[in-house]
Amino acid sequence: MGVRFEEIDWRETPIGVISLRRRRDPLLEVDVYEVKLDDEYLMSSLFTVAEVELARLGLAELPGTGFDVVVGGLGLGHSARSVLEDSRVRSLIIVEGLGEVIEWHQRELLPLSPSLARDARNRFVHGDFFAMAGSTAGFDPVEPGRRFHVILVDIDHSPRHVLDPSHAGFYTTEGLRRLGSHLHPGGVFALWSDDPPDEEFNSALAEVFTTSQAHVVTFPNPYSGGVSANTVYVATT
Repeated sequence: MGVRFEEIDWRETPIGVISLRRRRDPLLEVDVYEVKLDDEYLMSSLFTVAEVELARLGLAELPGTGFDVVVGGLGLGHSARSVLEDSRVRSLIIVEGLGEVIEWHQRELLPLSPSLARDARNRFVHGDFFAMAGSTAGFDPVEPGRRFHVILVDIDHSPRHVLDPSHAGFYTTEGLRRLGSHLHPGGVFALWSDDPPDEEFNSALAEVFTTSQAHVVTFPNPYSGGVSANTVYVATT
């Protein structure tokens, strides 16, 4: 029998204490990886369906091949790994605000870490995604002003439930216009949310982008015995 609980890493950060934990779930008989910020759960490897769908739905909007992609928020790596599983992707930049999380993957502490760290198409960038989105330089420190075909974001809990008050402006029409300036014509912006579709945010997307849609992604919840849901917003320039 393996270890029932292990705190793999624990760090003080500017936004609180972040920890990476692994526990053995006796009900499901699987190892569960979890990330906490202070006492709040940020993510769990048990619930990754919507993170995978974020990548799938975003990339599905594009014809052709040779895509350059940005993922805002690294986490356990499920969205990023799903991007790299698409052979049409030429390059990926993962922007992560916490260097500790990047280090977890560089040290290959998580199941998906080797497939991210060893893929030549991928590059980790330590930075503030929201500040980059609002800047003219954008997301690639090596090539300021570079545009992308797809930008995927999974950082805050939802447009209304943000991890830091400084993020709130990103979800306004002005913030979304700045984000859109980093996309090629016909490019795609997609966002994960833990809340049901938000009409105010839908309206902001419709004002800025040519098309937009909120997809409700459902998945079984083994603890409740029912079904849980997240939202993936997809918009095109």
